Amino acid sequence: MWTEDIFGVKKPIIAMLHLLPLPGDPSYDEVGGIEKVLNRAMHDLEALQNGGVDGVLISNEFSLPYQRSVDTQVVASMARIIGQMKDRIKIPYGVDVLWDPYKVFDLAVAVDAKFVREVFTGAYASDLGLWEFNYGEIVRHRKAVGAMGVKALFNIVPEAAAYLAERDIVSIAKSTVFNCKPDGLCVSGLTAGASTDSQTLRKVKDTVGENLVFANTGVRLENVEEQLSIADGAVIGTTFKRDGQFYNEVDEARVKKFMEKVKELRK
Repeated sequence: MWTEDIFGVKKPIIAMLHLLPLPGDPSYDEVGGIEKVLNRAMHDLEALQNGGVDGVLISNEFSLPYQRSVDTQVVASMARIIGQMKDRIKIPYGVDVLWDPYKVFDLAVAVDAKFVREVFTGAYASDLGLWEFNYGEIVRHRKAVGAMGVKALFNIVPEAAAYLAERDIVSIAKSTVFNCKPDGLCVSGLTAGASTDSQTLRKVKDTVGENLVFANTGVRLENVEEQLSIADGAVIGTTFKRDGQFYNEVDEARVKKFMEKVKELRK
């Protein structure tokens, strides 16, 4: 599996590195400026690496409310921050530009990211209005910018959104794999930090067989054994934050405790 080639372990734990609001975002701190964003990112990176995670996924998580076509200054700011951190990144890293399936590949190529995560397919009703994704167009952009070697994790259960047509998760997973050939599928809860339903996770994994499936939200110390018994890995953000709160900084002690349990499970 490509995950073992990149991360060097089975069932990798990919930690979210959430960037504070960026230039152009409604909550951007103009007084603290880009240095405040960079300093927080540096702190979280160090805590995650010292805690022993297998990889990091850098995202504009606090660019709330999200855009379908992300402003150029947001992506440029992400590239700047990653460029300034690059010498300190010791583990494989990916990027996530919420929710722009085109610019995520642009950014990945610019910063040498190994993987991306995004919603690439489907039509949804969401808090942000109607979403429509045409992967036929997206993958041609991916090829045009030289990103076919960048692994793509498809989020097939977008947070705070529902399919416009009544389609069960099994048919969605099956058709996504057949039509789009994803490098992995991500199964989420309702919002960031909300647990991924284990029954849904198992249905998807049973359906797609050898294809990789990640638990995408809500993996915690108390459910990691169950989740990793089904999934091929996990993407984790809120669990690693101080007091387990979404907006807080990463707590190195929480990361270490979690990863100690994961390493025991791998044995």
